[in-house]
Amino acid sequence: MTTPFPFTAVVGQDDLRLALLLNAVSPAVGGVLVRGEKGTAKSTAVRALSALLPEVAVVPGCRFSCDPASPDPGCPDGPHEAGDGVERPARMVELPVGASEDRLVGALDIERALAEGVKAFEPGLLADAHRGILYVDEVNLLHDHLVDLLLDAAAMGASYVEREGVSVRHAARFLLVGTMNPEEGELRPQLLDRFGLTVEVAASREPEQRVEVVRRRLAYDDDPAAFAARWAGEEAAVRQRIVAARELLPQVRLGDGALRQIAATCAAFEVDGMRADIVMARTATALAAWAGRTDVLAEDVRQAALLALPHRRRRNPFDAPGLDEDKLDETLEQFSGDDADDGDGDDDPGGPGGGGGQPAPDSGPQDDGGGAARPEAGEGGQPQTSGGQEQSAVRAAEPFRAKALTVPGIGEGAAGRRSRARTEHGRTTGARRPQGTLTKLHLAATVQAAAPHQRARGRSGPGLVVRRDDLRQTVREGREGNLVLFVVDASGSMAARQRMSAVKGAVLSLLLDAYQRRDKVGLVTFRAAAAEVALPPTSSVDAAAARLESLPTGGRTPLAAGLLKAREVLRVERLRDPARRALVVVVTDGRATGGPEPVALAGRAARLFAAEQVASVVVDCESGPVRLGLAGQLAGELGGTAVTLDELRADSIAGLVRDVQGTSRRAA
Repeated sequence: MTTPFPFTAVVGQDDLRLALLLNAVSPAVGGVLVRGEKGTAKSTAVRALSALLPEVAVVPGCRFSCDPASPDPGCPDGPHEAGDGVERPARMVELPVGASEDRLVGALDIERALAEGVKAFEPGLLADAHRGILYVDEVNLLHDHLVDLLLDAAAMGASYVEREGVSVRHAARFLLVGTMNPEEGELRPQLLDRFGLTVEVAASREPEQRVEVVRRRLAYDDDPAAFAARWAGEEAAVRQRIVAARELLPQVRLGDGALRQIAATCAAFEVDGMRADIVMARTATALAAWAGRTDVLAEDVRQAALLALPHRRRRNPFDAPGLDEDKLDETLEQFSGDDADDGDGDDDPGGPGGGGGQPAPDSGPQDDGGGAARPEAGEGGQPQTSGGQEQSAVRAAEPFRAKALTVPGIGEGAAGRRSRARTEHGRTTGARRPQGTLTKLHLAATVQAAAPHQRARGRSGPGLVVRRDDLRQTVREGREGNLVLFVVDASGSMAARQRMSAVKGAVLSLLLDAYQRRDKVGLVTFRAAAAEVALPPTSSVDAAAARLESLPTGGRTPLAAGLLKAREVLRVERLRDPARRALVVVVTDGRATGGPEPVALAGRAARLFAAEQVASVVVDCESGPVRLGLAGQLAGELGGTAVTLDELRADSIAGLVRDVQGTSRRAA
């Protein structure tokens, strides 16, 4: 068995360690979401926590870890007789990103359920994690419906499995910990709100602390057992403190003054709903118990706000999580009262976590494993810039709700909200023989397949004699996420400040739309003499918005280069993710300049897209009283659709939601 890295040997990362310990003291806090760059001890700290949790008593042979003192009356392995249990360490169960729904919640044997009326249930990871830790690394990359199931179980303390009228329920109470790198994409605000606490982690910039990180890691890698032995005393002390805090927790008094501070803080920061108030109350209570007190102080409320509120203030993917601490202090001071002390910490018992229960600052992060172009006339005939110069970046206009752009046909990509696709969830459109494990039974089709054979199979009782060949899988149609690849013209013809601001606002609006529809996004820009991949395909729309904000403009318009660069990006991405269909959004006025025969080259490049049946839309940025219609011509050569900036708005008079006519137009 691998020896885990000691929790108390982690260098720094006080907020991370505190949030984990508070959940160990009071799982009702609701779990922890750990956000941070790679190599910042996220996984190391979580895995180390499991060794600190007290052992749990379980009913012998129960696959659902029932407590012998109060067994679950609805346990699928029960009912259990009262008696002594057996002690075992608390488990830490890891949920892989590619896990199926059945692996998470468990699976029913539908064939036995139909033929024998028996609830033959194979437990999933939620059952394994009961009374322990459920750890989800890269939770932001997990499919949305799995995250919903996971958070519902964490909130209700139970898991429900429903298959065509057959239902199984079992207890599922666990400490939920998720880690994520924001560069790889964000969680939806609704899902962020379901995590009790969130902490931001980053590698220390202090040389001495970084030296200590390396020193401890090398010592651990050389001899894990000996390293763990050196920290055994500190581990035992923290373990005992967790036990003492759990015992003290029911005695902690949350007075009206502290409650008023909690409510005023949530209102001052305009947090939606009431979950934040409840989480803050539970967190402040756990902080007091961790510090060995029976009264909640103002310092506990303040620390609870810093852990429970920042992620709940995120209204869209471009909002940075955070909290104005000066405003927080002013609010707490304004609503201070007798029941919420000034938090000077005089009656804190000390130990590993003084003032508000912070862990001792003796540990910290451990790596988880360690040519010149001629000026071009812009609007009003004014020259823009030369190849050796460029205009500074302009700010994007205010984003708006964008019209839905979809890929035609039916795909089979990752679940999302943009284009039609065959998915595990959605409306039923038919049935087929299962390919591999049956996951969604089509009951009517199964009965229809089995019915003609009942006499030949000797049916004599009420049960239906069902064979494996009779089973039918439900075919469902839902929505998938696509790769939305933006190809943005940043040349001199686009560089007028007002126009470029509007263009950036439009792209920003489409990025927001891509975020809500669970798409991947990429950004290709072209200007001067070449095109570049400003952002390879990613799930992080934050990164795309940041690149867009700093986008320079000026120079000639190498439209062909931009299209060819986008085609190369799509080729590589098809190898990585062949099931994900692409939508190319070209943002340009349609002009092509620079080099020999630029217009002809752009036309040939566009026709390559048409030949490969790549769905595309051209956002026409041409303005002014005289319009050449070049963007519309480009859309025709691409086999796609052209829309103006005004038509891109969902509330524009120009119309209804339109599909990208990439395939249907060519078929006509």
